Amino acid sequence: MADLTLDTARKILDAVFAKASELKLKPLVVTILDARGVLKLAAAQDGTSLMRGEIAHGKAYGALAMGMGSRALFQRAQEQAFFIDAVNTIAKGALVPVPGGVLIMDGATLLGAVGVSGDTSDNDEACAVAGIEAARLKANAG
Repeated sequence: MADLTLDTARKILDAVFAKASELKLKPLVVTILDARGVLKLAAAQDGTSLMRGEIAHGKAYGALAMGMGSRALFQRAQEQAFFIDAVNTIAKGALVPVPGGVLIMDGATLLGAVGVSGDTSDNDEACAVAGIEAARLKANAG
């Protein structure tokens, strides 16, 4: 698989929501970007709070833009806050450096990223990973 197809993105989305239901999480928003950063899918469960869509997008975008899952960005923000702040300034505030942004890999090939927001960052990340793995791809959470 060289590109992230819409069919694969739908499988990821469905599996993210299934995992959220299994864990009885708060309503989630999921954003899936292809390797170019172009939106493949975005969906919000009923009852999500305001700005969740922007946060989910920022988690996926940050992971994709920096080439690492947003957990690694979170750790880097703690260690090098000025660097992450500078990068986020360059990105016009589009990065959200907290867990929940996960790279989608097919072997060594980057296909895109998933961003999830709505519950705790750890739960958001767990759902993103579950969605990617359900599509038989590799998740890189950082």
